[in-house]
Amino acid sequence: MQRTIAIVGAGLGGLTLARVLQAHGVAATIYEAEASATTRTQGGLLDIHAETGQVALRAAGLYDEFLTLVRPGEDAKRVVDRHGTILFDMPADRGSARPEVDRGELRRLLIDSLAPGTIRWGHKLASIRRRVAGGYHLTFAEGSATNADIVIGADGAWSKVRPLLTPAQPRYSGTCFVEIALASGGRNCRASVAAIGSGTLMAVAPGKGIIAHRYPDGRVFGYVALNKPEQWMRSIDFGDPSAGLRQLAVEFDGWSSLLTAFVTESDAPPWLRPIYALPVGLTWDRVPGVTLVGDAAHLMSPFAGEGANLAMYDGADLASKLIEQPDIEVALTAYEERLFPASSDAASRAANNLEIFFGPEAPQSVVTLFDHS
Repeated sequence: MQRTIAIVGAGLGGLTLARVLQAHGVAATIYEAEASATTRTQGGLLDIHAETGQVALRAAGLYDEFLTLVRPGEDAKRVVDRHGTILFDMPADRGSARPEVDRGELRRLLIDSLAPGTIRWGHKLASIRRRVAGGYHLTFAEGSATNADIVIGADGAWSKVRPLLTPAQPRYSGTCFVEIALASGGRNCRASVAAIGSGTLMAVAPGKGIIAHRYPDGRVFGYVALNKPEQWMRSIDFGDPSAGLRQLAVEFDGWSSLLTAFVTESDAPPWLRPIYALPVGLTWDRVPGVTLVGDAAHLMSPFAGEGANLAMYDGADLASKLIEQPDIEVALTAYEERLFPASSDAASRAANNLEIFFGPEAPQSVVTLFDHS
């Protein structure tokens, strides 16, 4: 009899896991807290790595469709100092092994590839407990419940499945992002938009930065970054977005107006994005019938570009282990033996790169990083 598989979370990792399983005739159900696929925006661009994310997409049978989503020419990178002086300018590489795609479009590709009814939207996990008879009992906030033989936590930073395996919790990195954006045309910021170049602009200094990506249609999306206590960041009153953004702009006093315009003229809701990370090298003892993928297993800063790639690779790798190995515990053990060293290496690089971007040697440290990449 086929075992029931519950995947908690419809992020890239959980979706890839379900897709690869289904492609091999193995059923799985995803339980997702959000009401629909369009409940919230999915962020900006992702560079999909040949050795991880693309491997997962090939395993999912979606590589050709993925290629139609690629945004050639948007991987250009420009590093400037606080005066806007260009220190590093790398043109786009149309043959890049790490092409850029829109996160939302990639997620939609994975969602559309699944059998109807695979995702149970509006199912926020409320509790999970191990059953005496084996497997797990899951209850959801809207009142329903289910049992599953195997549970995979793909539910992100604040995973409710993770406590079955480890008491580890994400820790604030000391860096907080605030989303910024300019609508097509950049309102009255054409000079600022032009200063980005054709891809991503990184204006960094010790403890702070402004990062902006320019889309072909003229839209700009990015982040203000500050090394500040989380409580300080949350004290900014974004009830009046313009006033809150002006308060942020004070932290960039003395910077070029071409750069601060991305802050003061932003027309995006200024969402706070504190950067959290799980401890580097996190592992756990084998617990029957349960494991984690993606951020639930190895939340890290975005400065290694590995989070989404590893999440998809986790999903594909775990699916392959479950497909190939009839003994569930052997399959989960093999998966975690690969997961732990790979995620530890990536998390270490992410933490180191975060320091490179906003540490005392910025922006020259960022130039050096790209010069040697």
